[in-house]
Amino acid sequence: MDVKITTKRIMVVEDDEFSYLLLKTILEKENLEVIRAVNGEEAMEIFSNDPTIDLILMDLKLPGIGGLEVTQRIREINNNVPIIAETAYALPHDREICLEAGCNDYLSKPIRRNNLLQTLYKYLL
Repeated sequence: MDVKITTKRIMVVEDDEFSYLLLKTILEKENLEVIRAVNGEEAMEIFSNDPTIDLILMDLKLPGIGGLEVTQRIREINNNVPIIAETAYALPHDREICLEAGCNDYLSKPIRRNNLLQTLYKYLL
């Protein structure tokens, strides 16, 4: 994409190292600051202590507390931060489940760079 987003902080909640590194590479090339949480508990702790997070990329399948429950807990704290669900389980009703849980949008894995950036720009610009 031609547009560059600057000075935005993205929390990537992702336990899979390869998936995280892919997202980190794409996001950092767009001048986005990346903060990582490897599980739901860590995501809640980071988000509760950092009001400067501009967007959350939330893997749904996490060890411990799952991504949908983390999303619901974050919504109790902050209803404005965009949360984009990401999952390898791309069943037709998954999008609706994610939106009902409080996610703003949904991406299926494997994440494609253009789809990711289009979705991010929708919420960050």
